[in-house]
Amino acid sequence: MTLEKNLKQSILYLKKEEPLQPVSSKILFTGLDDAGKTSIILSLQREFSKIAILSPTRGAQRRMFDFLGKEISEWDLGGQLAYRIAYLKNPGKYFEGTEIAIYVIDVQNKPRISEAISYFKDVIEQFKKLEIEPPIYVFLHKYDPALRRSAQNEMEGLVIELKDKLRATNYKELYYYETSVYDFGSIITAMSEILLSLYPKSELIEKTIVEFAKKVESEGVVVIDDNSLIIGSYYRDDETRHLLTASTPYFLTLNDSFQYTGVEERYENRMIVQRFGKNFIFKQITLKKDSAPYYLLLLKEDPVFHKEDLESFANLLKEILYK
Repeated sequence: MTLEKNLKQSILYLKKEEPLQPVSSKILFTGLDDAGKTSIILSLQREFSKIAILSPTRGAQRRMFDFLGKEISEWDLGGQLAYRIAYLKNPGKYFEGTEIAIYVIDVQNKPRISEAISYFKDVIEQFKKLEIEPPIYVFLHKYDPALRRSAQNEMEGLVIELKDKLRATNYKELYYYETSVYDFGSIITAMSEILLSLYPKSELIEKTIVEFAKKVESEGVVVIDDNSLIIGSYYRDDETRHLLTASTPYFLTLNDSFQYTGVEERYENRMIVQRFGKNFIFKQITLKKDSAPYYLLLLKEDPVFHKEDLESFANLLKEILYK
């Protein structure tokens, strides 16, 4: 049975079982000023040049984007004291309808850790007033690679202390990520896992990717949307996971800049690059006319695969996401 025939029955079944989704899902970014909320959002848009010249976010900034065929309403709440007071006075306007909250803490700004924890408690209190309990993902941000190398023990101690203080709030769903704009992969991984938790169809996408990887004899496959978010992946082992996780930001920025290095070939929106003694294939996929593209990253010993297999895979993704 072909890959396409093998999965179409699963698609039809899961579409029947899939619950109705709201028109849009609200993702709330909050925390103190200068914690790095906007830089996280800009890095996902691959607008790195804007990060260095950022000015403080004024009030609530909103952006709509598509993820897995669903509309996401992204709220970036400026963290200056005057704005925080305004949010707390009018929680219905700013916190109502939150499905996922991302609370960002600057781990390098130790003098403001207590203030960050205090405001975290204020945010929880507003959720309680509104009778909602969205999962809160705490980004322990600006945990830069240089800090991991030069002050590992100190930073690990700080992280343990922070988690203990946040857990003391007894909030039901509380999760943690260590992130840095200098480790773009940490942000991609965190945001992808968070948003995938919203949609049951992610399981079907994962299954489709696994079948495709087997068909083309690939060690690993990652599918990324134009917001730098991984919508599904397959890794043969931990080494493959590490290689693809580390390489995904490289290929996204490479694709944006059109500046190629190493042994590579570009053909029909495809790059073949040799890195770490492996063949990486990066391919742009357009699933729907006039919509943002998706990107396919494969790790293979043999850099060759049949065009028909790719077309079949793209058609399955299109059917899952748009039909």
